[in-house]
Amino acid sequence: MITPYGHLTYCSNIHPGEKWADHFKSLQDNIPYIREQLAPGQPFGLGLRVANEASVELSKPEVLQEFKNWLNEQDVYVFVINGFPYGGFHNTVVKDNVHTPDWTTTDRLNYTIRLFNILSELLPEGMHGGVSTPPLSYRLWWTTMEENINATEQATDHILQLLDELIEIEKTTGKLLHLDIEPEPDGILDNAVDFVKWYRDVLLPRGTAYLSNKYNVTSEESRGIILKHIQLCYDICHAAVGYENPEEILTSLDEVGIQVGRIQVSSALKVNFSNEKEIKLKAIETFDEPVYLHQVVALNEDETKTHYPDLKEALTDWNDRQKEWRVHFHVPLFIHSYGVLESTQGDIIKTLAIHREKPFSAFLEVETYTWGVLPEDMQKPIGDSIVREIEWVKKILSYE
Repeated sequence: MITPYGHLTYCSNIHPGEKWADHFKSLQDNIPYIREQLAPGQPFGLGLRVANEASVELSKPEVLQEFKNWLNEQDVYVFVINGFPYGGFHNTVVKDNVHTPDWTTTDRLNYTIRLFNILSELLPEGMHGGVSTPPLSYRLWWTTMEENINATEQATDHILQLLDELIEIEKTTGKLLHLDIEPEPDGILDNAVDFVKWYRDVLLPRGTAYLSNKYNVTSEESRGIILKHIQLCYDICHAAVGYENPEEILTSLDEVGIQVGRIQVSSALKVNFSNEKEIKLKAIETFDEPVYLHQVVALNEDETKTHYPDLKEALTDWNDRQKEWRVHFHVPLFIHSYGVLESTQGDIIKTLAIHREKPFSAFLEVETYTWGVLPEDMQKPIGDSIVREIEWVKKILSYE
């Protein structure tokens, strides 16, 4: 929906369906109710998630036209696509496979090109749009510094090939599309610091040379093209897990000229070990589930940080020197505490306060996708849960 602070939506990755017919059915079952609750009589924006298998089907002209007709009937518009998870995302073990295939592969490149072609057809005239994507690769797959550097360079070269497609789409349709890269704990781009460093030291030099040679443009023009089409997907949960400060993130982006393609409004779990340590360990243990990756960053008494690839490893290694945990678990936005556990809701409030004062992205997308694996007492009907999430964001933005 349209707000004074940008287009506000939620990501359809909460709805199952790796095949397009299944996902479309989920949208048909849920969107009319959600739209009626949140934006009756008004256009309603949707953050679409399209799995690889679904993207092949949706690329067929007749299938895409059917979807476009339905969007028009429902007064729903698509302006962002979630292109992070490639394959199964529900009722299967995802874990680090959420990064598979990564940007070192042509499979990831071709999938993302398909998503942009779909978005170029769905995007309303006069709007720009973005596709989110993983942070190049999963860091723990590369055991040496040399392997990491090679993977980073190979991934960057594939992103530059994607850039060719975005340039062509803008030339032929007039629509500006951008790749929104999403840093995540244990990605090659683990956080905003990694992202800015890669952007400044790898993407811009490599991309400037590539574009200048291919399109016979100046270095300054090449830089402008890259900054326009390659942006940041600012996931508040991921930033909070890394104890990142939103002001520092935005300052570092401004220094290079990097834009924020979208803000993913999301919340993580927080464990304060200043008291009731054993009780809190038992409580957080109930969130150790087998589907998604729940990276943990522990803050130690000496202010150093210890990174764990998943909650199970953190539970095994916990010690008295750790004073706080941040856990990558996309919990509901509107809940501040879960018994003795807390959320990083405060980071959302702080980030949105900055955005309200000086908007730094045109798009806000709620991304709570773990409803199905939450403890039973926290599960509610999906439609009502999504409505409550977005209503909470509207209240924090305080425009009603």
